[in-house]
Amino acid sequence: MIRDERLSWKEVRDQIRAGILNRTYAPGDKLPRDADIAETLGCARSTVQRAMRDLSDAGLVERKRKGGTHVRTDPVTRATLDIPITRREVEKRGGVYGYQLIDQSLGVIPHEVARKFEQTETTEMMRVQALHLADHKPHIFEDRWICTDTVPEILNVDLSRESANEWLVRNKPYTRFDLRFYAISADAEIAECLKIERGSPLLVIERTTWIGTAAITLVKAYTAPGYEILTSN
Repeated sequence: MIRDERLSWKEVRDQIRAGILNRTYAPGDKLPRDADIAETLGCARSTVQRAMRDLSDAGLVERKRKGGTHVRTDPVTRATLDIPITRREVEKRGGVYGYQLIDQSLGVIPHEVARKFEQTETTEMMRVQALHLADHKPHIFEDRWICTDTVPEILNVDLSRESANEWLVRNKPYTRFDLRFYAISADAEIAECLKIERGSPLLVIERTTWIGTAAITLVKAYTAPGYEILTSN
């Protein structure tokens, strides 16, 4: 079997990024054309385009149609934050993962949820409330709305056995999302779910995802005291 020795887009990206960091390409410099880089590195032009797209998303280069690609004079540092599968998050830290479905129902979304979905009218969606555990202790209380018009398959998923978090990450890729972090004081319902004192300070992670303009899900993840989140670039 002959091994394909062509570089992957990540390897191409890393070579270009190294050139930027060691000042082979200084701030403001115009990079070679994608086709020229592909010829030099012996890879497909589409591979270079994928690498450049990632460098652009990372804030290192700026691409303009007919203007080429330039190293940004004021690089933007961006951290990458993927939507996590909570089970993996717990197991990666050596913990024992557990999951409990608290409630699942169909109902009309509140106006606040419609606004965050960028909708002018309220519609019926699925609401799922669930508890994720780490080492048999409450870890995250999840309150989620899922658009069944966009994700009709969710109606056939047994959410008492598989969390909506894990199923959606695996089966419904998003094209854009909003992410919010904020602090609250636990009300009676959340305090009961997380087994903490009412009024305890909590970190909330709120995500809204879409495919194009079609809403997928809005989830508020209420994290237990001591929860940590790590992002890196």
